[in-house]
Amino acid sequence: MKLRLMPLLTFCYLLQFLDKQSLSYATLLGLIEDTNLQGNEYSWVASVFYFGYLLWEGPTSYLMVRFPLGKYLSWSVLIWGTVLMFHGACNSFTGLMITRFFLGVAEASVAPGFSLMMGIFYKRSEQPFRHGLWFCGNSLAHFVGSILGFIIGNTNAGIAPWRLLFIIFGAITVFWAVIMLLLLPDSPSDAKFLSARDKQVAIARVAENNTGIRSHQFKPEQVMEALRDPNVWLLTLYNFCINLPNGGLTSFGSLVIKGFGYGRLRSLLLQMPSGFIQLGIVILVTILPSKIRNIRTLLMFVAVMISNLGIAIVYFVDPAYKHVRLAGYYLCVSYGAQFPLGLSLVSSNVGGFTKKATVTGLMFVSYCVGNIVGPQFYFPSEAPRYTTGIASALTGFSVSCLLLIVLRIHLIRENKRRDRAINADTVDVEVEEGLDSRISDLTDWQRPSFRYVY
Repeated sequence: MKLRLMPLLTFCYLLQFLDKQSLSYATLLGLIEDTNLQGNEYSWVASVFYFGYLLWEGPTSYLMVRFPLGKYLSWSVLIWGTVLMFHGACNSFTGLMITRFFLGVAEASVAPGFSLMMGIFYKRSEQPFRHGLWFCGNSLAHFVGSILGFIIGNTNAGIAPWRLLFIIFGAITVFWAVIMLLLLPDSPSDAKFLSARDKQVAIARVAENNTGIRSHQFKPEQVMEALRDPNVWLLTLYNFCINLPNGGLTSFGSLVIKGFGYGRLRSLLLQMPSGFIQLGIVILVTILPSKIRNIRTLLMFVAVMISNLGIAIVYFVDPAYKHVRLAGYYLCVSYGAQFPLGLSLVSSNVGGFTKKATVTGLMFVSYCVGNIVGPQFYFPSEAPRYTTGIASALTGFSVSCLLLIVLRIHLIRENKRRDRAINADTVDVEVEEGLDSRISDLTDWQRPSFRYVY
């Protein structure tokens, strides 16, 4: 199954980050000058993507419940690739704002949808590594994007390099969307690459998760339960704080490296090592939870702390030591490894399909808000050091570390409370009811035997 499903998702996620990062690459290829962006207009062009993402997060959470998941995701990818190609026709701030907004709308379903896929196809113990596998596309995109950006930047095609970059990246995405439409399943029961027997085994495997199975029924009571769950709000606040630095570094990363004292095209190539560093950390932190129980939040904490150290080097080291600051920037990307683990906490700790979709939506709302706010700290008057922007990243990483500690303590206490609440003489009704109960669409609150992973 992983040889069919995971390559589809991994390459798609590579394209998503590549397409999102294309705006940063384009700044080194003449976008700002050709579109006559003034003042903080580039910051708003970077942020408006997440307004579109935020606007569509609620509807997409509903639509992913109501429609076949694989088909819905594939059509979303097709639309985003088309919108990205239109970026190449922009000549002004207004044009960029419109296209970036609708790109955010089109991409809003991808990561939440992939997270839901993990809960449908894989056991809880398998989910961190599977989340990590498709998230590896994010890390590989640093390498692929830098190479393609450098080649396009040296191409004399009679069209501005940044316009050509958007057109090529968008066309690749459209092609992959067609592949996904043909091959991506909606659930184990309609996966063409599984036999009838394999489909039964796949459904029985995920029944062990105790988080329910795919349901097309939207349940408002599960939405309300999600809004009352303290675990949900701790994750949501954490997700906002970790994406404050993400928003700024994603959009201004190329300009920050150029500000260290490197040339435009060289700054593109210098982003390649960060992808390999992040890839190694992602693989490490997503394999370990499969071997050692309940270390997900600890690994997330370590990844964020490494980034905190890196951004501190960028902030405090004298500008004369540009290679040291570049090394610090490379360390900054390690926080990306926490993203698949964070999603795995949702897919593993939330029962009920509507509740899971709601929590996933809230996670990505906070993701959007953090990414909207982050670029606004990068003031043009502070270029090339962007002191306030780097300080905001340092703050975001620090608060995120504190929230991870609180979340871990809370999950441990909740499990102990549940242990005390179950009377040893009481027969667990879920065990008596067997498989039908375990694959029913019940939430984690409705299952006394449910235990959270942390």
